[in-house]
Amino acid sequence: MSSSAISRELAETSGPSRGRTTDSSGLQSNMALYGRRALLLGRCVGRLLSTAIRTRQIHFRLPSVIRKNWISVGISAGLCAVPFVQDSESHEALIRRASSLVTDSTSSFLSQTTLALVDSLTQYTKTAHTLITLHKSYVANINRLNPEDESAVWQVILKKREQLIKYRDDCKHFEEYWRSAVRLSRLSAEAAFNAGADQASATAETNLQIAESHVDKARQCSCEADKKLKDSKAEYSQRLQSTSPAQNEEEVPEAYLRED
Repeated sequence: MSSSAISRELAETSGPSRGRTTDSSGLQSNMALYGRRALLLGRCVGRLLSTAIRTRQIHFRLPSVIRKNWISVGISAGLCAVPFVQDSESHEALIRRASSLVTDSTSSFLSQTTLALVDSLTQYTKTAHTLITLHKSYVANINRLNPEDESAVWQVILKKREQLIKYRDDCKHFEEYWRSAVRLSRLSAEAAFNAGADQASATAETNLQIAESHVDKARQCSCEADKKLKDSKAEYSQRLQSTSPAQNEEEVPEAYLRED
């Protein structure tokens, strides 16, 4: 066999082997690529599912009026909420609706703080009048009371003084909440008016006027009670010493009581 024939035979024998080797390496490369793609796809699916769960939780926390016009889009495994405008509603309509919801929330806050403040002022006024009446009766009847009754009345006066201090502190505490509610109500009414929600703005203004009227009346009563309390000195007066007739009789010497 000549050398040229041997060379052709070797070429024919080795040719298919190299083809099979090339095909095998290509298959392994494709499988590795598919594996990386599958892993990446799995991560993306996991992120989307996690985002969908968080979106659903937040979605159900929103009021039904907003929830039906709201969608959430996940970007890089994060949550970004954007308004979804339907064909039948514009941005202006959604803004008006949102401003109405704001006025409803601030009106509720104003109502609760007004109730708390008015109730505290009323309790303070009642306690002040009760203390004034007790102190006046205590001073007028001090010489007619025996030691036990005098001590009992004085303990009631001390208790009313403690209640008066408590209600005064409550008034200061709720006053701060109420002022914040008034500021928020005014801002929400202005925002609703600018957004075109005239009815919501008018309702907020009306609620604000009613709240201020109730608070003003309660304040006026408490101021009058404060003035009477100051004039009576019932809050800071000292305890009096009883000089009842029974005590005077016991102190009279027996010699002055005998007949000659």
